[in-house]
Amino acid sequence: MTTATRSFAPPAALRFAPGLALAAAVAAAATAAARLGWLQANGISALTLAIVIGVVAGNLLPAAPLAASADGLNLAKQWLLRGGIALYGLRLTFQDIGHVGLAGVAIDAAVLSSTFALACVLGTRVFGLDRTTAILIGAGSSICGAAAAMATAPVVRGKPEQVAVAVATVVGFGTVAIFLYPALFHLIALVHPLSAAQYGLWAGSTIHEVAQVVAAGHAVGDAAADTAVIAKLVRVMMLAPFLVALSAWLARTGARHAARARAPITIPWFALGFVAAAGLRSLDVLPAAAIAVANTIDIAVLAIAMAALGLTTRLSAMKAAGLAPLGLGATLFAWLVVGGGAINWAVQALG
Repeated sequence: MTTATRSFAPPAALRFAPGLALAAAVAAAATAAARLGWLQANGISALTLAIVIGVVAGNLLPAAPLAASADGLNLAKQWLLRGGIALYGLRLTFQDIGHVGLAGVAIDAAVLSSTFALACVLGTRVFGLDRTTAILIGAGSSICGAAAAMATAPVVRGKPEQVAVAVATVVGFGTVAIFLYPALFHLIALVHPLSAAQYGLWAGSTIHEVAQVVAAGHAVGDAAADTAVIAKLVRVMMLAPFLVALSAWLARTGARHAARARAPITIPWFALGFVAAAGLRSLDVLPAAAIAVANTIDIAVLAIAMAALGLTTRLSAMKAAGLAPLGLGATLFAWLVVGGGAINWAVQALG
Protein backbone atom coordinates (compact mmCIF):
# COMPACT_ATOMS: atom_id res chain seq x y z
CA MET A 1 0.00 0.00 0.00
CA THR A 2 1.44 3.39 -0.95
CA THR A 3 1.73 6.38 1.32
CA ALA A 4 -0.92 8.17 -0.73
CA THR A 5 -3.31 5.28 -0.31
CA ARG A 6 -2.70 5.13 3.40
CA SER A 7 -3.34 8.87 3.75
CA PHE A 8 -6.89 8.38 2.49
CA ALA A 9 -7.63 5.46 4.84
CA PRO A 10 -10.40 6.36 7.32
CA PRO A 11 -9.31 6.98 10.91
CA ALA A 12 -9.56 3.93 13.17
CA ALA A 13 -12.10 5.75 15.34
CA LEU A 14 -14.59 5.78 12.47
CA ARG A 15 -15.16 2.07 12.92
CA PHE A 16 -17.14 2.96 16.05
CA ALA A 17 -19.45 5.38 14.23
CA PRO A 18 -22.02 2.95 12.74
CA GLY A 19 -22.64 1.17 16.04
CA LEU A 20 -22.82 4.35 18.09
CA ALA A 21 -25.18 5.93 15.55
CA LEU A 22 -27.44 2.87 15.58
CA ALA A 23 -27.52 2.70 19.39
CA ALA A 24 -28.16 6.45 19.59
CA ALA A 25 -31.09 6.17 17.17
CA VAL A 26 -32.66 3.40 19.25
CA ALA A 27 -32.05 5.40 22.45
CA ALA A 28 -33.69 8.50 20.92
CA ALA A 29 -36.75 6.48 19.95
CA ALA A 30 -36.96 5.02 23.46
CA THR A 31 -36.63 8.46 25.06
CA ALA A 32 -39.42 9.84 22.89
CA ALA A 33 -41.67 6.87 23.60
CA ALA A 34 -41.06 7.13 27.36
CA ARG A 35 -42.78 10.54 27.32
CA LEU A 36 -46.08 8.94 26.33
CA GLY A 37 -48.67 9.34 29.06
CA TRP A 38 -49.42 5.69 29.85
CA LEU A 39 -45.78 4.60 29.88
CA GLN A 40 -44.76 7.56 32.02
CA ALA A 41 -47.60 7.00 34.49
CA ASN A 42 -46.60 3.37 34.95
CA GLY A 43 -42.92 3.95 35.52
CA ILE A 44 -41.70 2.56 32.18
CA SER A 45 -38.47 4.47 31.72
CA ALA A 46 -36.42 5.29 28.64
CA LEU A 47 -33.75 2.84 29.82
CA THR A 48 -36.24 -0.03 29.92
CA LEU A 49 -37.63 0.86 26.49
CA ALA A 50 -34.13 1.22 25.02
CA ILE A 51 -33.24 -2.37 25.74
CA VAL A 52 -36.65 -3.65 24.57
CA ILE A 53 -36.50 -1.74 21.27
CA GLY A 54 -32.86 -2.75 20.93
CA VAL A 55 -33.65 -6.45 21.33
CA VAL A 56 -36.42 -6.24 18.72
CA ALA A 57 -34.26 -4.30 16.25
CA GLY A 58 -31.22 -6.49 16.84
CA ASN A 59 -33.15 -9.60 15.96
CA LEU A 60 -34.89 -8.12 12.90
CA LEU A 61 -32.07 -6.20 11.22
CA PRO A 62 -29.96 -7.99 8.56
CA ALA A 63 -26.65 -9.44 9.68
CA ALA A 64 -24.51 -7.12 7.52
CA PRO A 65 -25.35 -3.78 9.24
CA LEU A 66 -25.13 -5.40 12.65
CA ALA A 67 -21.68 -6.77 11.83
CA ALA A 68 -20.57 -3.33 10.66
CA SER A 69 -21.89 -1.88 13.93
CA ALA A 70 -20.17 -4.38 16.24
CA ASP A 71 -17.26 -2.17 17.35
CA GLY A 72 -19.46 0.80 18.20
CA LEU A 73 -22.03 -1.34 20.01
CA ASN A 74 -19.32 -2.97 22.12
CA LEU A 75 -17.92 0.46 22.99
CA ALA A 76 -21.37 1.66 24.04
CA LYS A 77 -22.31 -1.30 26.20
CA GLN A 78 -18.94 -1.30 27.95
CA TRP A 79 -17.41 2.16 28.31
CA LEU A 80 -20.50 4.34 27.94
CA LEU A 81 -22.22 2.13 30.49
CA ARG A 82 -19.41 2.56 33.01
CA GLY A 83 -19.34 6.32 32.51
CA GLY A 84 -23.12 6.54 32.85
CA ILE A 85 -23.09 4.60 36.12
CA ALA A 86 -20.39 6.90 37.52
CA LEU A 87 -22.37 9.99 36.50
CA TYR A 88 -25.51 8.50 38.08
CA GLY A 89 -24.03 9.41 41.46
CA LEU A 90 -24.93 13.07 40.85
CA ARG A 91 -28.55 12.15 41.58
CA LEU A 92 -27.73 11.33 45.19
CA THR A 93 -26.42 13.08 48.27
CA PHE A 94 -25.07 11.64 51.47
CA GLN A 95 -27.62 13.83 53.24
CA ASP A 96 -30.35 11.55 51.84
CA ILE A 97 -29.30 9.03 54.46
CA GLY A 98 -30.33 11.41 57.21
CA HIS A 99 -33.88 11.61 55.89
CA VAL A 100 -34.57 7.93 56.47
CA GLY A 101 -32.38 7.58 59.57
CA LEU A 102 -30.40 4.60 60.76
CA ALA A 103 -33.52 2.43 60.63
CA GLY A 104 -33.94 3.14 56.92
CA VAL A 105 -30.29 2.38 56.22
CA ALA A 106 -30.51 -0.87 58.22
CA ILE A 107 -33.66 -1.92 56.33
CA ASP A 108 -32.06 -1.22 52.95
CA ALA A 109 -28.90 -3.10 53.91
CA ALA A 110 -30.84 -6.10 55.21
CA VAL A 111 -33.07 -6.26 52.14
CA LEU A 112 -30.09 -5.96 49.79
CA SER A 113 -27.93 -8.59 51.49
CA SER A 114 -30.72 -11.13 52.07
CA THR A 115 -32.09 -10.82 48.52
CA PHE A 116 -28.69 -11.16 46.90
CA ALA A 117 -27.76 -14.13 49.09
CA LEU A 118 -31.02 -15.87 48.15
CA ALA A 119 -30.32 -15.23 44.47
CA CYS A 120 -26.87 -16.78 44.64
CA VAL A 121 -28.01 -19.85 46.57
CA LEU A 122 -31.37 -20.53 44.91
CA GLY A 123 -30.26 -19.48 41.44
CA THR A 124 -27.54 -22.11 41.18
CA ARG A 125 -28.77 -24.86 43.51
CA VAL A 126 -32.53 -24.81 42.94
CA PHE A 127 -33.05 -23.25 39.51
CA GLY A 128 -29.86 -24.57 37.94
CA LEU A 129 -28.68 -21.24 36.55
CA ASP A 130 -25.05 -20.41 35.92
CA ARG A 131 -23.54 -18.25 38.65
CA THR A 132 -23.21 -15.16 36.47
CA THR A 133 -26.91 -15.04 35.55
CA ALA A 134 -27.92 -15.66 39.17
CA ILE A 135 -25.66 -12.82 40.32
CA LEU A 136 -27.03 -10.41 37.70
CA ILE A 137 -30.66 -11.19 38.60
CA GLY A 138 -29.77 -10.91 42.29
CA ALA A 139 -28.08 -7.53 41.83
CA GLY A 140 -30.97 -6.17 39.81
CA SER A 141 -33.56 -7.41 42.30
CA SER A 142 -31.71 -6.31 45.42
CA ILE A 143 -30.45 -2.85 44.44
CA CYS A 144 -31.91 -0.87 41.56
CA GLY A 145 -33.17 -3.04 38.74
CA ALA A 146 -31.74 -2.79 35.24
CA ALA A 147 -29.10 -0.21 36.20
CA ALA A 148 -27.67 -2.51 38.88
CA ALA A 149 -27.66 -5.52 36.57
CA MET A 150 -25.86 -3.46 33.93
CA ALA A 151 -23.37 -2.09 36.47
CA THR A 152 -22.64 -5.60 37.75
CA ALA A 153 -22.09 -7.06 34.29
CA PRO A 154 -18.51 -5.76 33.84
CA VAL A 155 -17.52 -7.12 37.26
CA VAL A 156 -18.75 -10.65 36.48
CA ARG A 157 -17.97 -10.40 32.74
CA GLY A 158 -21.56 -11.14 31.87
CA LYS A 159 -22.47 -11.98 28.29
CA PRO A 160 -25.09 -9.84 26.50
CA GLU A 161 -27.72 -12.59 26.65
CA GLN A 162 -27.12 -13.10 30.39
CA VAL A 163 -27.50 -9.38 31.06
CA ALA A 164 -30.59 -9.19 28.85
CA VAL A 165 -32.22 -12.09 30.69
CA ALA A 166 -31.49 -10.41 34.04
CA VAL A 167 -32.79 -7.02 32.89
CA ALA A 168 -35.96 -8.49 31.41
CA THR A 169 -36.61 -10.45 34.60
CA VAL A 170 -36.18 -7.60 37.08
CA VAL A 171 -37.98 -5.06 34.90
CA GLY A 172 -40.92 -7.41 34.49
CA PHE A 173 -41.44 -8.03 38.18
CA GLY A 174 -40.71 -4.41 39.03
CA THR A 175 -43.52 -3.38 36.72
CA VAL A 176 -45.88 -5.77 38.52
CA ALA A 177 -44.86 -4.08 41.78
CA ILE A 178 -46.19 -0.73 40.54
CA PHE A 179 -49.73 -2.10 40.66
CA LEU A 180 -49.35 -4.65 43.45
CA TYR A 181 -47.97 -2.41 46.20
CA PRO A 182 -50.78 0.20 46.22
CA ALA A 183 -53.32 -2.65 46.21
CA LEU A 184 -51.53 -4.31 49.15
CA PHE A 185 -51.43 -0.97 50.96
CA HIS A 186 -55.22 -0.68 50.87
CA LEU A 187 -55.67 -4.37 51.70
CA ILE A 188 -53.34 -4.23 54.71
CA ALA A 189 -55.07 -1.03 55.85
CA LEU A 190 -58.21 -3.06 56.47
CA VAL A 191 -56.38 -4.95 59.22
CA HIS A 192 -53.53 -2.71 60.32
CA PRO A 193 -53.30 0.80 58.83
CA LEU A 194 -49.90 1.82 57.45
CA SER A 195 -48.71 5.40 57.61
CA ALA A 196 -47.50 7.07 54.43
CA ALA A 197 -43.93 6.94 55.78
CA GLN A 198 -44.17 3.21 56.56
CA TYR A 199 -45.53 2.42 53.12
CA GLY A 200 -42.91 4.62 51.46
CA LEU A 201 -40.07 2.93 53.32
CA TRP A 202 -41.41 -0.51 52.43
CA ALA A 203 -41.81 0.41 48.75
CA GLY A 204 -38.47 2.18 48.49
CA SER A 205 -36.55 -0.62 50.15
CA THR A 206 -38.04 -3.44 48.06
CA ILE A 207 -39.22 -2.29 44.60
CA HIS A 208 -36.68 -2.74 41.82
CA GLU A 209 -36.40 0.49 39.75
CA VAL A 210 -36.35 4.13 40.84
CA ALA A 211 -39.05 4.99 38.29
CA GLN A 212 -41.20 2.14 39.56
CA VAL A 213 -40.78 3.36 43.14
CA VAL A 214 -41.95 6.83 42.08
CA ALA A 215 -45.04 5.39 40.38
CA ALA A 216 -45.95 3.10 43.30
CA GLY A 217 -45.37 5.88 45.80
CA HIS A 218 -47.51 8.46 44.02
CA ALA A 219 -50.32 5.91 43.74
CA VAL A 220 -50.72 6.30 47.52
CA GLY A 221 -49.79 9.96 47.93
CA ASP A 222 -47.06 12.58 47.76
CA ALA A 223 -45.84 11.93 51.31
CA ALA A 224 -45.48 8.22 50.57
CA ALA A 225 -43.67 8.98 47.32
CA ASP A 226 -41.18 11.31 49.03
CA THR A 227 -40.22 8.72 51.64
CA ALA A 228 -40.12 5.95 49.04
CA VAL A 229 -37.76 7.85 46.76
CA ILE A 230 -35.38 8.74 49.59
CA ALA A 231 -35.30 5.13 50.81
CA LYS A 232 -34.68 4.00 47.25
CA LEU A 233 -31.85 6.48 46.70
CA VAL A 234 -30.13 5.27 49.86
CA ARG A 235 -30.42 1.74 48.48
CA VAL A 236 -28.99 2.90 45.13
CA MET A 237 -26.07 4.48 47.02
CA MET A 238 -25.16 1.00 48.24
CA LEU A 239 -24.37 -0.01 44.65
CA ALA A 240 -20.73 1.13 44.84
CA PRO A 241 -19.75 -0.74 48.02
CA PHE A 242 -21.70 -3.74 46.72
CA LEU A 243 -19.61 -3.83 43.52
CA VAL A 244 -16.36 -3.58 45.46
CA ALA A 245 -17.46 -6.35 47.86
CA LEU A 246 -18.61 -8.49 44.92
CA SER A 247 -15.26 -8.07 43.21
CA ALA A 248 -13.47 -9.16 46.38
CA TRP A 249 -15.75 -12.17 46.78
CA LEU A 250 -15.29 -13.27 43.18
CA ALA A 251 -11.53 -12.90 43.48
CA ARG A 252 -11.47 -15.05 46.62
CA THR A 253 -13.79 -17.77 45.34
CA GLY A 254 -12.10 -17.79 41.94
CA ALA A 255 -8.73 -18.34 43.55
CA ARG A 256 -10.09 -21.13 45.74
CA HIS A 257 -11.73 -22.97 42.86
CA ALA A 258 -8.54 -22.67 40.80
CA ALA A 259 -6.43 -23.98 43.71
CA ARG A 260 -3.89 -21.20 43.33
CA ALA A 261 -2.88 -17.98 45.05
CA ARG A 262 -5.65 -15.52 45.68
CA ALA A 263 -6.55 -13.50 42.62
CA PRO A 264 -6.18 -9.75 42.83
CA ILE A 265 -9.24 -7.74 43.81
CA THR A 266 -10.43 -5.46 41.06
CA ILE A 267 -12.09 -2.27 42.28
CA PRO A 268 -14.39 -1.03 39.50
CA TRP A 269 -13.36 2.52 38.63
CA PHE A 270 -16.93 3.46 37.83
CA ALA A 271 -17.99 2.48 41.37
CA LEU A 272 -15.44 4.93 42.75
CA GLY A 273 -16.67 7.49 40.25
CA PHE A 274 -20.22 6.91 41.46
CA VAL A 275 -19.18 7.66 45.06
CA ALA A 276 -17.14 10.70 43.98
CA ALA A 277 -20.10 12.10 42.03
CA ALA A 278 -22.40 11.61 45.03
CA GLY A 279 -19.83 13.29 47.25
CA LEU A 280 -19.59 16.25 44.89
CA ARG A 281 -23.37 16.57 44.85
CA SER A 282 -23.41 16.39 48.65
CA LEU A 283 -21.12 19.44 48.89
CA ASP A 284 -23.83 21.52 47.20
CA VAL A 285 -21.31 23.38 45.04
CA LEU A 286 -22.85 22.56 41.67
CA PRO A 287 -25.53 24.87 40.22
CA ALA A 288 -28.94 23.29 39.80
CA ALA A 289 -28.79 23.94 36.07
CA ALA A 290 -25.49 22.06 35.79
CA ILE A 291 -26.91 19.08 37.68
CA ALA A 292 -29.97 19.05 35.44
CA VAL A 293 -27.78 19.04 32.33
CA ALA A 294 -25.55 16.30 33.76
CA ASN A 295 -28.58 14.14 34.60
CA THR A 296 -29.98 14.60 31.10
CA ILE A 297 -26.64 13.58 29.59
CA ASP A 298 -26.45 10.62 31.95
CA ILE A 299 -29.85 9.28 30.92
CA ALA A 300 -28.87 9.66 27.26
CA VAL A 301 -25.58 7.82 27.80
CA LEU A 302 -27.24 5.00 29.75
CA ALA A 303 -30.01 4.73 27.16
CA ILE A 304 -27.41 4.32 24.40
CA ALA A 305 -25.67 1.63 26.48
CA MET A 306 -28.99 -0.16 27.05
CA ALA A 307 -29.81 0.06 23.36
CA ALA A 308 -26.41 -1.42 22.48
CA LEU A 309 -27.01 -4.28 24.88
CA GLY A 310 -30.38 -4.99 23.27
CA LEU A 311 -28.96 -4.79 19.77
CA THR A 312 -26.34 -7.43 20.58
CA THR A 313 -28.75 -9.79 22.32
CA ARG A 314 -30.00 -12.84 20.46
CA LEU A 315 -33.47 -14.06 21.42
CA SER A 316 -32.36 -17.61 20.72
CA ALA A 317 -29.82 -17.34 23.54
CA MET A 318 -32.46 -15.92 25.89
CA LYS A 319 -34.86 -18.70 24.94
CA ALA A 320 -32.19 -21.26 25.76
CA ALA A 321 -32.19 -19.98 29.35
CA GLY A 322 -35.73 -21.36 29.73
CA LEU A 323 -38.03 -20.63 32.64
CA ALA A 324 -35.34 -20.80 35.31
CA PRO A 325 -34.58 -17.03 35.32
CA LEU A 326 -38.30 -16.31 35.55
CA GLY A 327 -38.59 -18.72 38.48
CA LEU A 328 -35.71 -17.08 40.32
CA GLY A 329 -37.08 -13.61 39.60
CA ALA A 330 -40.52 -14.61 40.91
CA THR A 331 -39.03 -16.11 44.07
CA LEU A 332 -36.96 -13.01 44.76
CA PHE A 333 -39.98 -10.79 44.08
CA ALA A 334 -42.04 -12.75 46.60
CA TRP A 335 -39.21 -12.38 49.11
CA LEU A 336 -39.01 -8.63 48.51
CA VAL A 337 -42.74 -8.19 49.07
CA VAL A 338 -43.16 -10.50 52.07
CA GLY A 339 -39.66 -10.83 53.51
CA GLY A 340 -38.90 -7.18 52.85
CA GLY A 341 -42.12 -6.24 54.61
CA ALA A 342 -41.12 -8.39 57.59
CA ILE A 343 -37.69 -6.74 57.71
CA ASN A 344 -39.35 -3.32 57.67
CA TRP A 345 -41.68 -4.28 60.52
CA ALA A 346 -38.93 -5.89 62.62
CA VAL A 347 -36.44 -3.02 62.30
CA GLN A 348 -39.06 -0.36 63.01
CA ALA A 349 -40.38 -2.38 65.95
CA LEU A 350 -36.91 -2.68 67.45
CA GLY A 351 -36.31 1.02 66.88
